[in-house]
Amino acid sequence: MTVLNENTEIKTAAAPATPPAPRRRKPLATRAYKVFRVAALAAVVVFLVAPLFWMFLASLKTNVDIYDTGKSFLFTPTWENYANVLQRNNYLVFIFNSFWVAFVATALSLVLGVPAAYAMSRFTMHRSALVVLMARVIPGVSLLVPWYYVFSNLKMVGGFEVLILSHMFVSLPLIVYIMMSYFDSMPLELEESAQVDGLTPIGAFQRITLPLSVAGIATAGILSFIFSWNNFMFALVLSGSKTKTLPVAIFNFVSYASIDWGGLMAAATVVTIPIMIIALFTQKYIVSGMTAGATKG
Repeated sequence: MTVLNENTEIKTAAAPATPPAPRRRKPLATRAYKVFRVAALAAVVVFLVAPLFWMFLASLKTNVDIYDTGKSFLFTPTWENYANVLQRNNYLVFIFNSFWVAFVATALSLVLGVPAAYAMSRFTMHRSALVVLMARVIPGVSLLVPWYYVFSNLKMVGGFEVLILSHMFVSLPLIVYIMMSYFDSMPLELEESAQVDGLTPIGAFQRITLPLSVAGIATAGILSFIFSWNNFMFALVLSGSKTKTLPVAIFNFVSYASIDWGGLMAAATVVTIPIMIIALFTQKYIVSGMTAGATKG
C-alpha cells in the first residue's frame, strides 16, 4: 500500500493545446471564376439596361438635345414629349386597345389551350403536339397575306375580332406548349385516387389538377399577355384607325422627311413601362411556373 505524504510530488503532464487548423485558401481558379461570373453578370445587366436608360433620357430631351452629344447626361429635361403622346395624340385610346386585345386574346387562349394541353399530356397525343409545335415555329409573316385576303372578304379587317384571332395564333401554341410540360410533371396517381373516390375524369381535372396547376396557368397567361402587348406585325396590317394598338401608334412619330425622336422615345417608354411593372411583380410566378415542369414527379 502506497502512502502519499505532503512531500510527495505528483507531476501531471498538461496536454498540449491543439493549434487551430490553418484556413485553406480557395484555389486561384475558383476565385477567378467568381470574378469572371460577377463581371459577366454586370456586363449583361449593363447591356440590357443601357438602351432602356438611354430611351428614358431621350424622352426627356428635345430633338436638338438628342443630336447634341455634349448633352448626353447634362441637359434641361422637358415633359413636352409625354404631353404630346398622352394628350395631343390620344395615346390613352391606343393603350386601351392594346390592353383589350391582349387581355381577350390571352383569356380565350387559356380557355382553349389548358384543356387541350391536358388532353395531349394525359393521352400522349404526339401528333397533335407536333402540330402545335409547328404552329409555334411557323413565322407569322407568312400568314399575313392569306389572312388579309380572307378577313378583307369577310369585312373584318380593322376590327378587334381579327386582331384577337391573329394574336391567338401566337398565344395559343405558347400556352399549350408550357402547360403540356406542366401537366407532364404532375403525378397521375392524384387523379386516379380522385376517380377511386367517385369523381369522373373531368371532375378530377376540375377539382384536383386545375387548382394544382395555377402557377403554370399564371406563367402561360403572363407570357401570352406580354407577347400580345408587344405584337406589332399583325396589328400593323389588320388594325384600323379606331383599333390601332400602341406598337403601331408609335409610327405616328415617323414621317417621310423626319423623325420626332423625342416623341418616339416617349411613346416607347409608355409601351415599355406597363410590361416592366407586370414582369417585376409577377417574376416569382413566372420562375416557379417555368421550373415546375422541368422535372417529372
